[in-house]
Amino acid sequence: MNRWTDRLRLLGSLALQDLWHDRKVSLCIAASLVAVIAPLLLLFGLKHGVVSQLQDELLRDPRNLEVKMLSNGNYDSAWIERLRLRPETGFALGQTRSLNTQADLLIGMTRFVESAEIIATEPGDPQLNLAHFNPVGQQVILSARAAQRLQAKVGDTVQMRVLRRLEGVNERGELNLTVLAILDGARFGRAAGFVAPPLLLDLERFRDGYQVAAFGVTTGKPLGDLQPLYARARVYARDIDQVAPLERWLNEQHIETSSQLADIDNVKAINHVLGLIFGVIALAALIGCVASMVGAFLANIDRKRKSLAVLRLLGFERTAVGGFVVLQALLLSLAGYLGGLAFYAVGSHLFDYLLGSSQATGTFVCHITIWHGLAALLLTFLVAALVAVIGAVRAISIQPAESLREL
Repeated sequence: MNRWTDRLRLLGSLALQDLWHDRKVSLCIAASLVAVIAPLLLLFGLKHGVVSQLQDELLRDPRNLEVKMLSNGNYDSAWIERLRLRPETGFALGQTRSLNTQADLLIGMTRFVESAEIIATEPGDPQLNLAHFNPVGQQVILSARAAQRLQAKVGDTVQMRVLRRLEGVNERGELNLTVLAILDGARFGRAAGFVAPPLLLDLERFRDGYQVAAFGVTTGKPLGDLQPLYARARVYARDIDQVAPLERWLNEQHIETSSQLADIDNVKAINHVLGLIFGVIALAALIGCVASMVGAFLANIDRKRKSLAVLRLLGFERTAVGGFVVLQALLLSLAGYLGGLAFYAVGSHLFDYLLGSSQATGTFVCHITIWHGLAALLLTFLVAALVAVIGAVRAISIQPAESLREL
């Protein structure tokens, strides 16, 4: 038995058999670990579940990522592009003046929506969250409210009608649009049509008195090399942590803004408070657990001094006896962790059943990830190993002759 693997296998077998022989004591030590691990897992699961749920609710509503520009200005395409390239920006798109973002939508003579909002959109728009639908040319994505009033479905043709007064004459521009998709009512509650940005620019230019052939008119000022200018931009942060720096940058550009930063800060404050509470409780429990384990292991070693001395007499070296003690501690900590995990599973299901029924989102109230579980296991092993080292120092000081004194 020269190979170290054979020695380790023998050591493990002896450790298991000894734990089983003293199963009542082993059960008490494992139960004391379960009493610490299970509540900590439940407490951390509640903290993580509640905070994750609040963060998910923030992310599900794109309005929480939006930084609204309240004042009008004149922003060219270069400024919009510079805004898009900001590291805090997740999505940015130029907007025309508010008066030029309304038009009538009609299907026949009996189904119509007066003064529907016409909003530009591009791929990656958080407001729509439709990765596979991008209106181009004369396509439109209708909001659920607009589709309901028009009784429209995908593939239908919707007429967009715009009025203007040019040199004392009332003119009407008309454009046929094809319904590309219908937006979920939870994403946008008002009657609106989402179109490609060039179409919204054509709408503004028609209202401003320019000749826009797409609307079927031949009057008005020629477009020439007219460059697009935007009154504001529709801006969304990359994530909730980037809302504050993005709004701060816009304010530095002397742009008045509004955002849901207060709600985001509330969630962060809840996370901080819960983290502080969990940290204090976990530290107190850890200190108590370490003290309990030190006392239990040292008492166990004193109780087994004769058996450990016999191991030394049989030829086990000091390191082997120390490894025997550490291995038993790791096995007991594994049993305690598995027991705590089982109690956590029961407790988390109970929390989800009792508290989750009141949540509209239906998400977990108490939840940890597999990485949290592995981290808890490693921490359990680390604490057990550190405590076992204290016992191992005492164990390796036991002399083989001590076993002969009892004869």
